[in-house]
Amino acid sequence: MTRGPQKQFDTEVALTKAMEVFWAQGYEAASLSELMKNMGIGKKSLYDTFGNKKSLFIKALEHYALTNVSQIRDRLLSEGSALENLKQLLLEWQQKHSQPGSCGCMFGTNIADFTTEDEEVAQLLRYYLQQLEDLFCTALTKAKDAGEISSSIEPRDLARFLVCTTQGVALVGRVMEDDLTLKGAISTALRFLEKS
Repeated sequence: MTRGPQKQFDTEVALTKAMEVFWAQGYEAASLSELMKNMGIGKKSLYDTFGNKKSLFIKALEHYALTNVSQIRDRLLSEGSALENLKQLLLEWQQKHSQPGSCGCMFGTNIADFTTEDEEVAQLLRYYLQQLEDLFCTALTKAKDAGEISSSIEPRDLARFLVCTTQGVALVGRVMEDDLTLKGAISTALRFLEKS
């Protein structure tokens, strides 16, 4: 049996391009023609490699999660002060989402777009948020053990607060004309961490 022709495109590059379209426009607004144009592939290649539009979207979300969670993990769990690493991440988050044309967090925008009736997407969104919470909790526990924050602080609850704060900052940043709101939110979170 002869093998079919080899793919003439880089699957990961194509998936990244699809992710960018979904991220900027959302699932419903992203047309197949625009996806194929940005991915640089035809309909047959899209269906053969990624499946239908929904399947491609799920793969794009997973790709975003792997990339984003990995970057956050590297930042939070790098050497040095756990509290300082966390503060730097929050400041970087604020700066990133204060930029003109910010698309926010791909997961946050889809939390707003999808309902729990779509269990496959809802499960993936919950999984990502749990990973983010766990990373914050690990960093906060490390900070607590090092005496950088109060021993009375419950790292899990504070991690949940940070998940909600960072997701809100990413979402609100999409429409703000200046960065005053995001700066205010993050500076308040930082002051809380410093007093903890």
